[in-house]
Amino acid sequence: MPSQRSYHYQVVDVFTEHPLEGNPLAVFPDPTGLDDGTMQKIAKELNLSETTFVFPATRPDCVASIRIFTPANEMQFAGHPTIGTSFVLMKQGLISKDKQSFVLEEKIGPIPIRVENGAHGRPLIWLATPPIQFGKTYDPAICAKASGLTSEDLLDVPPQLLSAGNPAVFIPVRNKEAVDRASLDPQGMKILKGQEPGRLAMFVFTPTPEGAYSRMFAPDLGVAEDPASGSLTGPLAALMMRHGLAQRSAGTRLISEQGTKMGRRSLLHIQVRGDGGADGIDVGGYVTPLVDGTMTLP
Repeated sequence: MPSQRSYHYQVVDVFTEHPLEGNPLAVFPDPTGLDDGTMQKIAKELNLSETTFVFPATRPDCVASIRIFTPANEMQFAGHPTIGTSFVLMKQGLISKDKQSFVLEEKIGPIPIRVENGAHGRPLIWLATPPIQFGKTYDPAICAKASGLTSEDLLDVPPQLLSAGNPAVFIPVRNKEAVDRASLDPQGMKILKGQEPGRLAMFVFTPTPEGAYSRMFAPDLGVAEDPASGSLTGPLAALMMRHGLAQRSAGTRLISEQGTKMGRRSLLHIQVRGDGGADGIDVGGYVTPLVDGTMTLP
């Protein structure tokens, strides 16, 4: 009879203090023996936005190496898996709960993490956004079609491609109602993508007194809509500050509310470091544990 191996994993809700909200994540703290194909199949089986697998770091400055899979493919970097995995590693004692800063190794490179004592004594976990790239701008009429909206719904700010590892077209709109009405139009998205190589997401948002109200669509990643997009929140803040939609100064804190329309309300915290440039934005959030599970494989 073939031997079997059991793998422990945890499911946590990221960017929320409430169970069954935020963005769910599965974390496998010891995936020894799993090959790339099996990890991809596990991510597809669990069918969450992302699943992470924790390996020993190959860099001396990092405490662990994490690999991140959506149901469709592997990611270089993603925000909610980084923060959720940090929480699980601390909860299991693989990283000391007293450690206020450490570095995780990801495909994109080292990601600095810091831990703040947040509300109700819970850890508020922050990641340093990788360098943000500003790309081309887009025709607002095409962006309106791709997002299922009209040109009148869009703000007078050019939609633009930004990336901190995961490229997305950011589409600023006038109000929350327009964000809630947004829906991905496949033909419009195909036109929007054009000759753009690789995977592309669409991020629709509006400024709010707290920061932003947003939604993200990522069919190229096998995710129809993402409840919380930590890797896109740094670029969101950079774009808003560039166009005067948010204050640009050291210490500025904002909150992006995402996932509310799909019933997975997420609060993504933003803190600006230095002069608010594209390399000085931290994204943070709370994590709520939900499931302890075991997966048995041949």
